[in-house]
Amino acid sequence: MKKHFILVFSTFLSVFLVTAQETKVEETKKPGHYNQNKFRQLNEELATPNMFRTASGAPGPAYYQQQADYKMNLVLDDKNTTLSGEETITYYNNSPDNLEYLWVQLDQNMRAPDSNTPLVENQKMQVATSVSQFSKTYIEESFQGGFHIDYVKDAKGKNMSYTINKTMMRINLDSPLKSGDKISFSIKWWYKINNYMVDGGRSGYEQFEDGNRLYVIAQFYPRMAVYSDVEGWQNMQFWGRGEFALPFGDFDVTISVPSDHIMEATGVLQNRKDVFTSEQLKRWELAEKTFDKPVVIVTQEEAENREKGFETTTKTWKYKAKNVRDFGFSTSRKFLLDAMAVKLETAQPMAISMYPKESNPLWGEYSTRAVAHTLKTYSHYTFDYPYPKAVSVSAQRQGMEYPMICWNFGRPEKDGTYTDRTKYGMLGVIIHEVGHNFFPMIVNSDERQWTWMDEGLNTFLEYLTEISFDPNFPADRGPAAKIVPYMKGNQDFISPIMSNSENIFQFGNNAYGKPATGLNILRETIMGHELFDYAFKTYANRWKFKHPTPEDFFRTMEDASAVDLDWFWRGWFYSTDYVDIGIKEVKQFAVTTEPTEEAKKLLARYGRNLDDMKDILFWVEEKDNMSSKSFNAEAIQPLNDFLATKYTVEERAKLKKPNYFYEVEFEKPGGMIMPIIAELHYEDGSTEEFRFPAQIWRMNNETAKRIFATEKRVVKIQLDPKLETADIDVNNNMWPKEELPSKFDELDKK
Repeated sequence: MKKHFILVFSTFLSVFLVTAQETKVEETKKPGHYNQNKFRQLNEELATPNMFRTASGAPGPAYYQQQADYKMNLVLDDKNTTLSGEETITYYNNSPDNLEYLWVQLDQNMRAPDSNTPLVENQKMQVATSVSQFSKTYIEESFQGGFHIDYVKDAKGKNMSYTINKTMMRINLDSPLKSGDKISFSIKWWYKINNYMVDGGRSGYEQFEDGNRLYVIAQFYPRMAVYSDVEGWQNMQFWGRGEFALPFGDFDVTISVPSDHIMEATGVLQNRKDVFTSEQLKRWELAEKTFDKPVVIVTQEEAENREKGFETTTKTWKYKAKNVRDFGFSTSRKFLLDAMAVKLETAQPMAISMYPKESNPLWGEYSTRAVAHTLKTYSHYTFDYPYPKAVSVSAQRQGMEYPMICWNFGRPEKDGTYTDRTKYGMLGVIIHEVGHNFFPMIVNSDERQWTWMDEGLNTFLEYLTEISFDPNFPADRGPAAKIVPYMKGNQDFISPIMSNSENIFQFGNNAYGKPATGLNILRETIMGHELFDYAFKTYANRWKFKHPTPEDFFRTMEDASAVDLDWFWRGWFYSTDYVDIGIKEVKQFAVTTEPTEEAKKLLARYGRNLDDMKDILFWVEEKDNMSSKSFNAEAIQPLNDFLATKYTVEERAKLKKPNYFYEVEFEKPGGMIMPIIAELHYEDGSTEEFRFPAQIWRMNNETAKRIFATEKRVVKIQLDPKLETADIDVNNNMWPKEELPSKFDELDKK
C-alpha cells in the first residue's frame, strides 16, 4: 500500500511536470544567451588570485609591503601661521621589483595657486548669494597654499633630481633601488597654514575672537606613496575627496611650538616631564590607573590663564610612533586635557580628549568616555587596539582621523547648553573618527581608490558602537530603513559602491551609508551574528597592518563562513539595483480524492487510467470561499491508511494537522536579490514568521512560489515586517493589499 501510493504519486508528479514544461514551448525558439543569472559567480569581476593574494582572501606566501620611516623636526610659527620642517625618509624596497624612481605625495599642493582642484568642479549660476560669498568667489584673492620645497638631498647631502606634478613628486634615482635594498633622503619644506573655517580643509587652524588659534595639523609633510602588487605606484592625484594611501613605518618627530601650548600627537610623548607641570604629571599618573572616569590633566583654570598671554618663546615636544601609516598633531594654548585608561584583554591604552573651554561641559562629560567605549567595542569585533592611546580633539566643523588622534565637531552654546542633536552629533563623530584607527589606520585599505573600504566598514561598526553606548542612540546610518530614501532615488544620481572615490554621486550615502547597511543586512538577515562576526573578525586579523583590496574582503567573508555571497556583492556593491519584493498572488487550495477536470484531461492525454490512480490526492483551488477549511484529514481515507502503516497511534497524535493550504507567489520588481521574510497573521490574532534564503530566487530571478500548510486560517500576509531588507516599496508587501503610508517615509520625516 505504502509503496504503491508513493510510486503512483511520483508518476503523477512526473507527468504533471513534463506537461507543464511542454506547454511552455514557444512556436519561435529564442536565441541563445550568456549567463545573466544573478547567482553566477563573480569570476569576471574579481582579480585573479595569485601568490600575493590568495583565493581565500588571505595574504599569499609572496605578499609584501613597503616600509617608510620618518625622522622629522618641525617648527610651528603661530605669529605667521606657517609650518616648516626637515625630514629624513628611509624607504625599504620589500617588493620583488627594482624601482627606477620614487613617488612622494604633496597633499598641501591641492591649495597651491596652480592647483587643478578648483577647476574640475562644474558651476551653475544660483538665484542669489550672500555678499560674503560673492566677495570670496569673485573679488578676494584665494588662499595661497601649497608646499615650498627648499631641497631634496640624498644621504650624502647631494641634491637629488625631482619633478613635481601637482600633488605628486617624482624623485629621480641615479640608479634603480633594487629589491631588498633601502634608501635614505632628506626633504626641507614649509607652507602657509590655512584657516579651515574660512578656506576649508581637513586640517589648518580655527581662529578665536580673543586672537588665539587651535591648530589641527595633518597632510603637513611630504609622504611616501604606496607601491604594491595591485597598482604598482598609487600616484593618483589628490583632488580633495579621495583620501589617502600610505605605507607603514616608524616616526621620530620633534615639534617646536609656543611654550604656552598644550599638544597631542600620533605616538608616545618622550619628554612629558619637560612639557607638563609637576601637578599635571601627577594627574597623568593617576589617569593611567583610572578606568571608570576621565581624570582632568590640564584644567580649565590653567587653560584660561595660558590663553591670556601669547608667549614668544618655544617648547619642543618629542614623539615616537611605531608601525603607523601617518602622523598628525594638534596644539593650542586654549586646550584642556583629560584622560582615562581602557582595559582590554591584551592591552591597556589611554583614552584622551583635548578641548577648549568653549567645548565644556559637553566634552568633559562625554568625549573621553566615548573614546574608551569605542576602543572596547571595536576591539570586540576585530582585535585588541594595538596602539598606546586614542585622542579626540575638539575642532569646530571637523571630522578627520589619523593614527591615534582625530578632530571632531560639536560644541554647546555660549551659555553651556546643548540640544540632543548637538550631543549625539558630537558622540557620533567621535565614535566614527576614533573607529578609523581600526579602518584604515591598521587595516590599511587604499582610500584614494575605494572610500567604502574604510568609511563603509567603519560606519557599520560605528552603528554597533552607538547602540551599545546608548540603546536609544539616534543612529542615522546602519539600519536598513535609513538607506531606503537613497535607494529609491533617481538612478541618474546613484553610483555603484564599487566606484572610484572621485566619481561617486551622493558621497555620504554611497560610501558610508549603503555599505554599512549592506553589512548590517548580512549580519542581521542573511548570515546571522555568529557567522558574520567570525568572518568579519577573520578579515580584520588577516589584514591588520597590511593593505587589503575589495576582493580580499569579499573572499574572506565567504571563506570564513561557508556562505556564498557572490550574488550579494554583485547586487549591493557592483550595481545600483534596489530591493523591492512583493506578493503577486495568493491562492487557497483544498484537498480531495476526486480528480479535477484538469487532472482528468492530463491523465487522458498520457493514456493514464483513473482506476489505477486510486491513491492520489488532488488539489483544487478555492476561488470563491477562502475562509473554509481546505482539508479534513479524517475524511481522506487513502492518507489515513498510509499514515496507519507508518506511525503508531501515539506518533500520529504528534503529527502536524494542517487545515489550510496557500500557494503564495512572490515577485521581485527590484533587481536586488534578498531573502523572503513572510509573516503570516492568523484568524486568532497570532503570527508566524517564515524565512526563505536568497537562493529561493536562484532558478528564477523574477518570481518565486511557496506553499504554506497551516492549522489556522490566514487573514493577512506581510513581507519584511521589521524592515530588514531595505525594500523601497512596502505597498506591495501586504496581502490582502493595503494602501499604507510607507514606514520608511515616516522614518525619513523624523
